Amino acid sequence: MGIIAWILIGLFAGLIAQAIMPGKDPGGIIITMLIGIAGGLLGGWLGKVIFGVDSIDGFFDLSTWIAAIIGSVILLALYRLAIGSRRSHRHA
Repeated sequence: MGIIAWILIGLFAGLIAQAIMPGKDPGGIIITMLIGIAGGLLGGWLGKVIFGVDSIDGFFDLSTWIAAIIGSVILLALYRLAIGSRRSHRHA
C-alpha cells in the first residue's frame, strides 16, 4: 500500500479509536492521524508477531482495518497515560 492509503487508514483508524475510547482526548486531528498511522503499523506488526499472519493485505481488507484500529487504540491509551501523568505533575 502507498503512503496515501496509510494516511487515509490512519486518519479513520485514529478517529474510530477515539470513538471507542471514552473520555476527553488531549490531541487534535493531526495527533489523531499520527497515532492512527503509527497504530496501523503497530497493529500489523503485532498481528505478524503474535498470530503469524500478514494482517496488512490491502486497503479494503478487513484484517488491515482491524489491525490499524487495535494498534490505534493501544497507542491512544498510551498517549493519554503519558499526557495525563505529565499534566498531573505540573499541577502538583
